[in-house]
Amino acid sequence: MTEGEGAGKQRHPVLEIRDYSLAYGTPTGPVDALRNVTVSIRPGRTLGLVGESGSGKTSLAWAIMRYLPANAVERSGQLLLLGEDLRTKSLGEIQNLRGRRISMVFQDPGTSLNPVLKLGDQVAEVLVRHRSLTPKEARDEGEAWLARTGISRPSDMMNRYPHEASGGEKQRVVIATAFACNPEMIIFDEPTTALDIITARQILDLFDDLHDETGVTALYISHDLGLVSRIAQDVAVINQGEIVELGPCEHVFVRPRNRYTRDLVAAVPRPDHRIVTTEPGSGDDLLKLDGVNVRYGKGKNVLDFLQPKREVVHGARDVSFGLRAGEILGIVGESGSGKSTIAKALVGLQDFEGAVTFGTKSYSGRRRIDRAYRRAVQIVFQHPDASLNPRQTIGKILSRPLKLYDLAPRAEWGRRVRELLKSVLLPEDYAKRYPHELSGGEKQRVAIARAFAAEPQLVICDEITSSLDVSVQASVARLLVDLQQQTGTACLFITHDLNLVRQLAHRIAVMQNGDLVDLFDSSEARAPGRHPYTTQLLDAVPVPVEPEEAAGAA
Repeated sequence: MTEGEGAGKQRHPVLEIRDYSLAYGTPTGPVDALRNVTVSIRPGRTLGLVGESGSGKTSLAWAIMRYLPANAVERSGQLLLLGEDLRTKSLGEIQNLRGRRISMVFQDPGTSLNPVLKLGDQVAEVLVRHRSLTPKEARDEGEAWLARTGISRPSDMMNRYPHEASGGEKQRVVIATAFACNPEMIIFDEPTTALDIITARQILDLFDDLHDETGVTALYISHDLGLVSRIAQDVAVINQGEIVELGPCEHVFVRPRNRYTRDLVAAVPRPDHRIVTTEPGSGDDLLKLDGVNVRYGKGKNVLDFLQPKREVVHGARDVSFGLRAGEILGIVGESGSGKSTIAKALVGLQDFEGAVTFGTKSYSGRRRIDRAYRRAVQIVFQHPDASLNPRQTIGKILSRPLKLYDLAPRAEWGRRVRELLKSVLLPEDYAKRYPHELSGGEKQRVAIARAFAAEPQLVICDEITSSLDVSVQASVARLLVDLQQQTGTACLFITHDLNLVRQLAHRIAVMQNGDLVDLFDSSEARAPGRHPYTTQLLDAVPVPVEPEEAAGAA
């Protein structure tokens, strides 16, 4: 290729999508997923693609990678990689392109790695196939790429299986594999959603470093607008399969023109936009933890003598704090810090040492927790799909606490279920539906309604918004605060989203490696003297985009 030909090729967008439409065939007829999508990405640029669940983001990524299911119908358009239409390629040609010229990093690295192959074999396989390296050369090159992603002992990682690596380590392996063949383009599909805030920040920093080093062109899919504004130069906003706004991030996010974009930007949590307005009650603490310890690996099974001696790991170590009636206390920290361990101990799902005092009664372990306590302390889990019985209607799910705790005569259950649905802003006829017939946000509202059905004094929310879109997250958070203020119920709100927790919590507790390292009023998050780990968490949070109107109003 001559210099002139190379220069001419570089004038092409690396990826150009022209008037592309896609539908899925269903028993009730075709469902449009993408309609007349037209976008392009210039060499070395990163385009952020944002929108709610079901907007078509991942369908577009699958179409580019040619991973479409059998019921997909491509109605029109072109998908051009440096001028070559991917739609005209044979399966063999596409298989040669994947990994070599275009790669993809998926949301959950656990599902994109083969569980029965060592990580090193999976990295080397790509290098052997697409760069024609010998197995020895491929392993050496793979090890070098793992080192470039920040893995401290790459030779050791090459010999591990996926289950022997953390979520962040697995994602680094996937990213190393994506970059290893020097592709022209990489698609990132929500690569940090399943990671805690510290690990997510490290992955973003890694992407920045590798992008600067290689100059790769990227499509970055996310529902986190703060993250996209940090990582991408340009952004496309997609709604119901259509691109509704497109341009540089500083224009789209600061001066959004489309109503849908304005709603997305407005839903981004900002620490200074408080949504809790009432103050907690005064007087004695409703809940008090005094030296609570949770230890793993100290099993009491009679057959333990047959097992190798297990190391004792502290899920929580000497944790002490109080919670007043009507107070919202946020608990933050990275994965493994002990947040969910405390939640499970408080609802009797995990044994503990130390004392938990609720009201006037003290409990010294899960076996001493009684029926009255179980009714008074309810929990809403992270994934409603795992906590709602798929074989029961919503009405039956919501009536169970009424039956279990004898809160209403059977003849009153229907009326009470309708009241509960109304309280979480769902139609009354949802009582006849099953969980699979509801969206993620609607299912989480049902889970919240079930918790409040028991008329509790304390509700524990364990990462209840982490898997939701930014707009759905905002509505669920506001709903929770409204219910909490109407009922006077206290709340422990566990999350890794510090922007959100600073909006709705009265105080914030910070957990690290099982220890409670900081506890402060939300307004004092940036005050001098905070624990270094608290500062590290705050610094890791992407700065939320600030639209021009809001900036002017401030």
